[in-house]
Amino acid sequence: MDEQQKDSNPFICPSTRKFFRESRTINNHSLWDFVHGYIYGRWIYLYIAVAKGRHPSAKILGPLFSFISLLFPKSKVEPRTAISRENERITFADGYHGKVMPLEKAGRLITVNKPISLPDLEQVIPYKRARAIILENPDHIALLKCPCRAAQEKPCQPEDVCLVIGEPFASFIVEHHPDKTRWVTQQEAVAIMAAEAERGHVHHAFFKDAMLDRFYAICNCCSCCCGAINAHRNGTPMLASSGYVSEVDHDLCIGCGTCSGFCQFDAITMVDGLAHVNFEKCMGCGVCASKCEQGAILLRLEPAKGEPLDICTLQGRQ
Repeated sequence: MDEQQKDSNPFICPSTRKFFRESRTINNHSLWDFVHGYIYGRWIYLYIAVAKGRHPSAKILGPLFSFISLLFPKSKVEPRTAISRENERITFADGYHGKVMPLEKAGRLITVNKPISLPDLEQVIPYKRARAIILENPDHIALLKCPCRAAQEKPCQPEDVCLVIGEPFASFIVEHHPDKTRWVTQQEAVAIMAAEAERGHVHHAFFKDAMLDRFYAICNCCSCCCGAINAHRNGTPMLASSGYVSEVDHDLCIGCGTCSGFCQFDAITMVDGLAHVNFEKCMGCGVCASKCEQGAILLRLEPAKGEPLDICTLQGRQ
């Protein structure tokens, strides 16, 4: 078989081989992690539909996948004692999670013009695994039809709003899902995010253990379709706050309720005709502030909510 024929085989695409080679260079990234990542990327629509319970085979495949995962437990570091072993136990949220980002911060991340290596962002991404930003070819961006929306009977529109960023991820998605993806420029990606922000949707930078333990995508999420938002609201802490919290100026608030209607996290309620923010629920996405015509809502930096994912600040520390 010549090289051209080999590259045409959907199971051994060039991006698959690159994904495998790169996975072999990462400490503690097991063969199971690679297989998991391959399954996730190769059959992402089935994977997400099963995870959301939206696929007919979810009752079979969901428990089966969970059982297989239990057979291959892995800690981020080698524990030295029984106590540390318990503390290092990895949960579902540690392996797959998103960082909430206001539009401005998400725009900066998606317009990076050089490779980045930020291997450990514990203060920014407060999980035991998958908390690195290592961008190779950051200008390689694939627009993907959202698997979460595709799993819904009546999804929000448009559906092509997920942005897979950098290599080997972007090429992997394009090569394996040519009918559901297309290449976009950084400027087009920013425009897609701006349009989603106008619809009141939230930007999340997603990290996954099986995707080389790092950042690989920005999704533009709505609470009616997004599996991550719904899991988070149901008690699985798989979203990290932006590091900001919304603050209402009650002297300017006219009680129109627009902010409450747009909040994807049910963090704003109307009390005595004024908007009030639930500090614990607020994720600092900034949607409410962008929708308030009175300018009564601002995002305030809040140390208790963690550190923002500001790529310019993080690069400055290198």
